[in-house]
Amino acid sequence: AIRWLIQMTAVKSMSFGTSCGVAAIAVLLTSATAFAGNWPFNNRRHYFIAHDYVENLLSGVQPNGLLLTQDWQVASPMFYAQQIEQRRRDVKVVDVNLLRRSWYFDYLRRTYPDLIERSREKIEMFVEDLKAWERDPAEFKSNALLTQKISTAFLEMIQSIVTNESAVGPVYMTRDLLLPDTTNGAVTQWLTQSYQLVPHGLVFNLTRDSRFHDSPDVQLETRGLADGSVRFEKDDVVNLKILPGYTSMLINRGRYLAAFNQHARAIIAFKEALILDPNLAAAREGLAESTAKLPSP
Repeated sequence: AIRWLIQMTAVKSMSFGTSCGVAAIAVLLTSATAFAGNWPFNNRRHYFIAHDYVENLLSGVQPNGLLLTQDWQVASPMFYAQQIEQRRRDVKVVDVNLLRRSWYFDYLRRTYPDLIERSREKIEMFVEDLKAWERDPAEFKSNALLTQKISTAFLEMIQSIVTNESAVGPVYMTRDLLLPDTTNGAVTQWLTQSYQLVPHGLVFNLTRDSRFHDSPDVQLETRGLADGSVRFEKDDVVNLKILPGYTSMLINRGRYLAAFNQHARAIIAFKEALILDPNLAAAREGLAESTAKLPSP
């Protein structure tokens, strides 16, 4: 239809006014076609993914818990939920990456003064080094001793925060802290060597012992994530980070339950992962293994 309209505008016998009208229609049709083609990607009428993501994260965190993350896709919506919507202000959310910026400690002092006070000594030691680095990062880059000093102070601060907060409430972390990362590698190593990571919803609960920790299975809300009601480009953050976050934690939950012979519950977790992504080999393998270990009826 658009090609026909363009051809019509080229007909010499057509009046100037008619030609302009046809051209205008062609432009409108072109715009309408582009609009219709992109509508599934831009229509956010049923977009609940960010809201549900925060709710699912918080549903796995008990009252007065500490949540460690280095994922901005977690920290930013959580900040909005707590500071703007005033939801779950009891949860202490700490972005590990932002701890490398001195201004972030001003925010933490205002928001979580008790947390700062409980680890004040280690925090002040690190912030002193941090401000020195901010004044002259080149000096630290060229001095291995200074680099080692600030790295040690950072790790000791994290250790102090986690240890002290675990004395007053549960401590959690998001899966991104397990991903290969040279920046926070020492933190990840210490956490995994010092604590058992118990998958609960979209977070890991850190526990000192190795026994089985039972908890109600979290019912994750996943509206629009994989039901076809919202479409995403392949490079959309939903496909790259959010969806893998759900599926990997469901698989982790299934593996954890299976390790303690909770195979019926493990099967549920593996099936939920496959609903979101039917091509997950790890979920299929876990499902098959747990199914095979169920007692015969």
